[in-house]
Amino acid sequence: MDLRIFTEPQQGATYDTLLAVAKATEDLGFDAFFRSDHYLKMGNVDGLPGPTDAWITLAGLARETKRIRLGTLMTAATFRLPGVLAIQVAQVDQMSGGRVELGLGAGWFEEEHRAYGIPFPTEKFARLEEQLEIVTGLWATKTGETFDFHGKYYDLTDSPALPKPAQDRVPVLLGGHGATRTPRLAARYADEFNIPFGSIEDSERQFGRVRAAAEEAGRHPDALTYSTALVVCVGKDDQEVARRAAAIGREVDELKANGLAGTPAEVVDKIGRYAEIGAQRVYLQILDLDDLDHLELISSRVQSQLK
Repeated sequence: MDLRIFTEPQQGATYDTLLAVAKATEDLGFDAFFRSDHYLKMGNVDGLPGPTDAWITLAGLARETKRIRLGTLMTAATFRLPGVLAIQVAQVDQMSGGRVELGLGAGWFEEEHRAYGIPFPTEKFARLEEQLEIVTGLWATKTGETFDFHGKYYDLTDSPALPKPAQDRVPVLLGGHGATRTPRLAARYADEFNIPFGSIEDSERQFGRVRAAAEEAGRHPDALTYSTALVVCVGKDDQEVARRAAAIGREVDELKANGLAGTPAEVVDKIGRYAEIGAQRVYLQILDLDDLDHLELISSRVQSQLK
């Protein structure tokens, strides 16, 4: 079971804070550092000092880390034109020596679009599908050849399809709870399918839909990696769990019901239950980015039990 660290910087984080978490992620043996791609805080936090851009952040971390994978859960297709996104991700992949992964979603948070003057289209899913075809098509075009695409929302003519990523194929992550279109899109484009904040039962059901869609598309279901993203709150004892829950404004019982919370043994047990329904990777949503001792505890007492 791979454990990856997943951050939500829109809730309030500087680049230096994210760098500290990324370096701890690497030093403590986690597989990857991922971040959300949002420009506006959510819930009862001040969000100070303000948002950081996902791909600018990852470009910096690409030069300041050596081993860990770097990526987004999820970049919103509404934020960037697909040609621009393909260039950005390819460049960061080069800067990292081939350690980047692209999580791409349709975009959903209308308020952040209004706050920063970003258009929020009605038909987001159809735009996402065109973006996926364009981004992956640009990367797959052989050097010296050109790429053309003429869709409903985007039109590319004689693109040199440069630059190329360092990897032969940048892994593409798709996710969500949609019952029909999401599995179909994952079967066509995804290297990994992620269920965000889903119960064991809901995750098993959605994994099944994706596997069925892959078979229908003529692709072996095991060609995809299946993962989940869950909030994490671990403590050596009940008192430490309660302290960490209070620090992020959550209740222990709610965290245990909807995430990975409790003592290391409790969290290892619940991760094992996700593994039983097919999850191969867990993105641990870390909400208190100043609590690096939390990462150390997860590394020494949880990750060590999953090797």
